[in-house]
Amino acid sequence: MTLLVYAPLWIEARTVAPGLPRARVVHSGMGPLRAHSAAASLWQEAGPDDPVAVIGFGGALRPGLRPGDVVVASEVRGGDRVVACPTAPVLAAELRRLGMTVHIGPVLTVDAVVRRKDDRAALAETGAIAIDMESAAFLDLVGDRPRAVVRVIVDGPDRPLVSPATVRTGFHARRVLARAATALQTWADACAPRSIRLAGPRSFCAGVERAIAVVEAALKQYGAPVYVRKQIVHNIHVVRDLEERGAVFVDEVSEAPDGSTLVFSAHGVAPQVRDEAAARGLDVIDATCPLVSKVHAEARRFAARGDTIVLIGHRGHEEVEGTTGEAPDQVVLVESVDGVAALDVPDPDRVSYLMQTTLAVDESHDIVGALRERFPNLHGPSSDDICYATTNRQAAVREVARASDIVLVVGSGNSSNSRRLVELASRECGEAYLIDDEHDILPGYLAGRRTVGLSAGASAPPALVERVVDTLAGFGPIERLEHNVVTESVEFSLPKEVSR
Repeated sequence: MTLLVYAPLWIEARTVAPGLPRARVVHSGMGPLRAHSAAASLWQEAGPDDPVAVIGFGGALRPGLRPGDVVVASEVRGGDRVVACPTAPVLAAELRRLGMTVHIGPVLTVDAVVRRKDDRAALAETGAIAIDMESAAFLDLVGDRPRAVVRVIVDGPDRPLVSPATVRTGFHARRVLARAATALQTWADACAPRSIRLAGPRSFCAGVERAIAVVEAALKQYGAPVYVRKQIVHNIHVVRDLEERGAVFVDEVSEAPDGSTLVFSAHGVAPQVRDEAAARGLDVIDATCPLVSKVHAEARRFAARGDTIVLIGHRGHEEVEGTTGEAPDQVVLVESVDGVAALDVPDPDRVSYLMQTTLAVDESHDIVGALRERFPNLHGPSSDDICYATTNRQAAVREVARASDIVLVVGSGNSSNSRRLVELASRECGEAYLIDDEHDILPGYLAGRRTVGLSAGASAPPALVERVVDTLAGFGPIERLEHNVVTESVEFSLPKEVSR
């Protein structure tokens, strides 16, 4: 495939050409009529899947956009037609990686130079963040090809455009434009037909759904604000959504006002935290996942036996801190097989083990094997501590990774189960990345990869996966393949405080 680049002005085409060694760069002069004519001529020679891009200077509508900033169009508007640019987040990520200031939003194509500040303000009311005179006309015939629009700002509401070639900020804009062209070539290299293999199950588990429902029900029943200790689940999108609806996330119980409503997160808390909340007179709603509560109960049972409790998990994780708090003088943390050899326990015959529920299954079993070898009388939980959702998602991502060139896992960086999915996928296919959403995808992840595996951690909303699929589809035709290893049917009831 050949990247077809339209840089309307001669000076724009000359500026970007060195950074586009594998592209065909054309120019026709300013305005929608010339752009439409250039497109009609170009499409007669283009292949059906060739990616298309418009690059050049543009004018800002949104206050705060400065000369030299880069606008990547999420969509292009012209007349009554709107052309979506679904790969905009990926192109923007590459531009930011190169050190540029990037904004994503609608670009509006106008018929003439907009000089008056009042006219700019009126156009800004449409929701567009920048204007040009060619993109909509050029893309009018693009069809389903991969497409992108990049505009480097040269003027704004307080600095009207006279001539892009002579405007005072043009020299700086030209330097930025030249650098932006290299990102555009990298974007084009990622364009290709590919298959998307989706791991199933993926995204929300029953414990996460319950925790979110607890906060939603508390907001409805008690009104905002409702305070939540720590993130209710480890996903920034979930947290932001609940914040917008009135949830207030705090790190410590002391940050919640006396007598307020406080929700404990899905990861569980130590008894000391419960005692502090009770002493403050807080109305507590416990959203701890029932499977985490099971581990807490096991910790209390083993502690009552007088055992040393080896907790297999990751230091600093909220679930580990909560479980340790059940018997702080008897719990020792082990994070790896090597840590087993360093254990020093009072009585080797009175040792038990527990696990963080979101561990990698293979790694945790290796640690348990080392513990059994060192402590033959080792006691364990009545059933596996690693939760069903973690086990299922790891099995699914393993199957997908073996058939993929690369795996993307949707989840936030503080999500333990999401990070374990990335580690497992990396071992199976050699390359895997954790992404919060489509904005974290770099074009380099996709270049040369025709099969992309896709999963999501148990705390990542399903809608994020669909947004990633839509973005990948913008790079060319996709074949969507579902890989379901098991169907989950687990449901947990809400706490009594919000179930009435």
